[in-house]
Amino acid sequence: MLVLFFLVAAFYSKAQTVPVSGKVYSKDNNTGLSGATVQVKGSSVKTITDSLGVFKINAAKGAVLIFSYVGYDNTEIKLNGAGDLTIQLAPGNKSLQEVVVVGYGTVKKKDLTGSVASVSTKEFNSTPISDAGQAVEGKAAGVQVMSSGAPGSNVTFRIRGTGTINNADPLLVVDGVPTDAPLNNINPDDIASLDILKDASAGAIYGSRGANGVILITTKKGKNAKGQLSFNFFTGWQNAAKTVQMLNAAQFAALNNEMLANGNQAINPAFAKPDNLGIGTNWLSALLHTAPMQKYTLSLSGGSDKYTYYLSGSYLDQQGIVVTTRYKRYALQFNSEAKVLDWLKFGNNITFTADDKPSGSYDIRSTMASNPVQPIYNKDGSYSNVLGNPLWYGDITNQIGSANINQNDTKGYNVLGNVYAEIALAAGLKFKSTGGIQAQFWDSRSWAPVYNFQPNPQTQAYLSEQYNKSLTFLWDNYFTYDKTFATDHHLTLMAGTSAQNNRYDYMNGNIVKFPSSITQQLNDGTGVANIGGDASEWALFSLMGRANYTYQDKYLLTATLRRDGSSRFGADNKYGIFPSASVAWRISKENFFKNIQLINDLKLRAGYGVTGNQNIGNYAFASALNVAQVNFNNNIVSMVYPLVLPNPNVQWEQVEQSNIGIDASFLHSRINLSVDAYLKNSTKMLVPAVVPVTTGYSSTTVPSINAGNMQNKGIEITVNTHNLTGNFTWNTDFNIAFNQNKITSLNSSTPLYVDNYGLNANFGIDAVGHPANEFYGFVTDGLFQTQTDVNKHAVQQAGTSKYNSTSPGDIRFKDLNNDGVINAGDMTYIGNPNPQFIYGLGNSFSYKGFDLSVFLQGIYGNKIFNANNIYQESMNTGENQTVRTNQRWEGAGTGNYMPRAIYGDPNNNSRVSTRYIENGSYLRIKNITLGYTFPKTILQHIKFSSVRIYASCNNVYTFTHYSGFDPEVGVNGVDYSVYPVTRTMSVGINLNL
Repeated sequence: MLVLFFLVAAFYSKAQTVPVSGKVYSKDNNTGLSGATVQVKGSSVKTITDSLGVFKINAAKGAVLIFSYVGYDNTEIKLNGAGDLTIQLAPGNKSLQEVVVVGYGTVKKKDLTGSVASVSTKEFNSTPISDAGQAVEGKAAGVQVMSSGAPGSNVTFRIRGTGTINNADPLLVVDGVPTDAPLNNINPDDIASLDILKDASAGAIYGSRGANGVILITTKKGKNAKGQLSFNFFTGWQNAAKTVQMLNAAQFAALNNEMLANGNQAINPAFAKPDNLGIGTNWLSALLHTAPMQKYTLSLSGGSDKYTYYLSGSYLDQQGIVVTTRYKRYALQFNSEAKVLDWLKFGNNITFTADDKPSGSYDIRSTMASNPVQPIYNKDGSYSNVLGNPLWYGDITNQIGSANINQNDTKGYNVLGNVYAEIALAAGLKFKSTGGIQAQFWDSRSWAPVYNFQPNPQTQAYLSEQYNKSLTFLWDNYFTYDKTFATDHHLTLMAGTSAQNNRYDYMNGNIVKFPSSITQQLNDGTGVANIGGDASEWALFSLMGRANYTYQDKYLLTATLRRDGSSRFGADNKYGIFPSASVAWRISKENFFKNIQLINDLKLRAGYGVTGNQNIGNYAFASALNVAQVNFNNNIVSMVYPLVLPNPNVQWEQVEQSNIGIDASFLHSRINLSVDAYLKNSTKMLVPAVVPVTTGYSSTTVPSINAGNMQNKGIEITVNTHNLTGNFTWNTDFNIAFNQNKITSLNSSTPLYVDNYGLNANFGIDAVGHPANEFYGFVTDGLFQTQTDVNKHAVQQAGTSKYNSTSPGDIRFKDLNNDGVINAGDMTYIGNPNPQFIYGLGNSFSYKGFDLSVFLQGIYGNKIFNANNIYQESMNTGENQTVRTNQRWEGAGTGNYMPRAIYGDPNNNSRVSTRYIENGSYLRIKNITLGYTFPKTILQHIKFSSVRIYASCNNVYTFTHYSGFDPEVGVNGVDYSVYPVTRTMSVGINLNL
């Protein structure tokens, strides 16, 4: 970068300039504008006006001066020479003129009647991100984004809370094509706009798929201009923002001795003097490392009045902080549009990606549990084994060895795009036909050679492969009529059809016993081969229409209607109708508002709509059948038997949503405010049916019926301010969203248990009157300090000695029903994983080519269930524990939180309880970026139109009380072997020719 700087500077030459002065006025009241910016176009030379609006600047003859002021339209003046200028700026709000994508069309921001959030694409271009979802986190009110540090992982969105106990993901639409492709398939550098339809009045145009919100992405298009070549590059280094501290060898040995002695077990003679063992092995440190990443994007765009094009190619290589994890993505984007005739044009938007995601075989929780006394390698360089009594040394296989030797890899090839034709039939009337495709091909492969890792050796080489194909086709046809009548009336109508169908196929096979690790094909295995495969299909046909009406730019009405026919619905519910309507009143356009100078724009909005969720599975209306083999008359025969009862009445889940909002701009748009309040009622949620025992189905898989209800209600606030203007600028963006979630019906009084993660314990529960996924368990009440305390309390675990019964040092659980016994009747609701509010705060500064942005993001009021600690703070087996267990109870008065260490845990101290519930609130310095843009006067001699260099840090620091790796653990709030969020330091450059 320094070399580039000096090369550019070498070409620098200063043009001859003349002094120019003048005054900048406001056109509406003829007063001087203090702090207005006067800039020489194409250069960094600029000044600001004084308190009276007066300015002085030097500029070359023939140069163009740009006059700008927040809340006013820009004006450009070409200079003929030195002189005194008088400039009048007209009030305006550029942000209100921005175009927002709303599905099957666009609308100016000022004409919105629904709740739509737009994320500036500046976030994609000015900071180093590999996934567009990262740029959304904290930037849109009411949109919660949860990400993982795993390379190639996809973010999870929740728009206005969790809308269903089933699939609550929003619909993703890319260039008009609804898709279930991961968002990380899209190169962020190719995105031109990202808009989020939050309320039903906006999302109802997508009918049975709009219940959980809609994310609309539009990729970049070419412009009627000469070709522009752009190159973006960044490289970075990632590490774990925080790790969990585990016991070292000496601490582990001391704990192990104490645990076994308290459990009346023999102590390991090798641990007789724990301090002599020293630090030992830090397994987490060996599994996690600093990982590099880099990303390149090269694009070419341009065109004429007849043809425009945009072509880009990108490459991302992101190694994971967990050894053996990696993600590579190759992406091509080609968008073009040709105006063949005055009334006919064709175009296309095509995205192709190929990715490779090797992951090895790792387990973060097992790595935490690994014995620190055991080395990673033997003296001969081979991987070490766990030998001896598992009570002394544990039973965890060498995690570094298995991570490096076992192979797991997934490769994908994806095409997403469309071709379209648009015909101008008459003045204001257009017809557009679009054919879209989403083709996904991915294969996964797992290979494990023979190795002798005790206590779980791989005695036979194993190979498993799976091949997947998913093809989705789309055909949209719709008319658009746009007309202004008698100056005051503006009407836009849209009506059309949409048809989409998908087929998914997969085949898999696995086999063992390979003669050599060199031969790694299914045909080379000599064991019994297992093969399988399946297919599924769905189709959707829709009729849709929308009307937008505006009168005198102050009374606005939007009405939509969509009728969806889906193959997923039952025979009696094949079609669903999804209406919506919204109105807005721009009060600031009324005559009585003209003299109010403080507020320059004020609009009230209100809307209501019905949307659906068709992600209910493909064949819920039919009986699911299973194939099996049985012994009949001493012969093996095949049979088909019903596994799940059919539900011919199954239909879409439905959301009815009301929204009221206000948009206001103050002080010539220096302060912009949006406030929304909503009530979102989800009905017809799929829940398990109550099936009589006599059917024979009650103990297996029961059918789901549309009988559940859920409610979300909340308030969203967005504030944008232009604090300082001129040579030094300072802008602030702030948003905050409050949401309350509650289940109102589940078809029965029996709650639904969720999130057991295969641990023989249910962490979460869905119950009427409570939020989704609320944690459920026992309530702790300190520790028993003496046997007298134990005797006075309700019976927890009866026994004959301290080795097999509740004793001093054990956790005291509350007897909530006062029956004198601690059992399932004392379990209760112990924590809500849903935050009370989420927020984001960004500040951006600029001065003479330098730019600095600082962004903060956080959530408040949620709880996390730290399931890792069920094992890592149990102190009842030979597994390693966290350093918090150094505060364990070792006698009366020594502690009141961490229980005694005892083999077998007779009191079941590790049961699901408030012991594992932690505060999930956090405030994160999400990003700090410092950049510098070289002046155009320097660049013009080397033919660059712009050059920007920058340094950035993501996930700088997190303020939290959470004891785990990171409080961003996922939508259900359970932390169990979650890949930790990473801190990334990076530098980059953006070049434009």
